[in-house]
Amino acid sequence: MMGLLDLFRRPGTDEGVREFLATPGAVLLDVRTPAEFGEGHIEGSLNFPLDRIESLPGRVADRNAPIFVYCRSGARSARAAAALRQMGYRQVKNIGGIADYHGKVVH
Repeated sequence: MMGLLDLFRRPGTDEGVREFLATPGAVLLDVRTPAEFGEGHIEGSLNFPLDRIESLPGRVADRNAPIFVYCRSGARSARAAAALRQMGYRQVKNIGGIADYHGKVVH
């Protein structure tokens, strides 16, 4: 049975990464700074800092590509996801923050 708080529950970063891995052609974007990315990131992710998100079409031209976005806590990735939708990307999902991720990170 679903409780009231379940209505507000956001899928976790672990769940989002599993969905990314199971989605053919998906792109995983880390919108943190290059320094943060270098300190550890989810394997397979592309570093596209939030302040440069408008240049993503040069890297991901397909506006139908499934895009999974994360940052440190989920705030920047929410802003990036909104910007990507405004740019015409149709399948964008904010999966939250790496701070909540329990999987392996690479440096």
